[in-house]
Amino acid sequence: MLSWQAAHKLALSLPEAEERDHFGSPSFRVTGKIFAQLSARDHEEQRVLVKLSAADQAALTMSDPDTFSAVPQWGQHGWTYVQLATVEESMLRGLLIQSWRQVAPKKLVAAYETSQGGL
Repeated sequence: MLSWQAAHKLALSLPEAEERDHFGSPSFRVTGKIFAQLSARDHEEQRVLVKLSAADQAALTMSDPDTFSAVPQWGQHGWTYVQLATVEESMLRGLLIQSWRQVAPKKLVAAYETSQGGL
């Protein structure tokens, strides 16, 4: 089980990530664009919302529907819920990076990949 605080820290660890309130929940943005959002701290379901490709979203939701689900009304754009109670930290980190890459400027993504050894 991944804590809300750990997910929060992972989201903010990405280059130029900043936190802003979004309808009472913390959202994480790069150049003003949301790449992730956590449920409100007191929400009964602790989850994070990430933006994935349609193919990745479909594969995850089919392989583990207890952990991953498409967001109603926004799922067709790749927005996916990830349950913190059942996701591994390494998986969430990878999904946050993937989501961040979806919205970050290409130059920033390239600089990050170079700093990570070509990820």
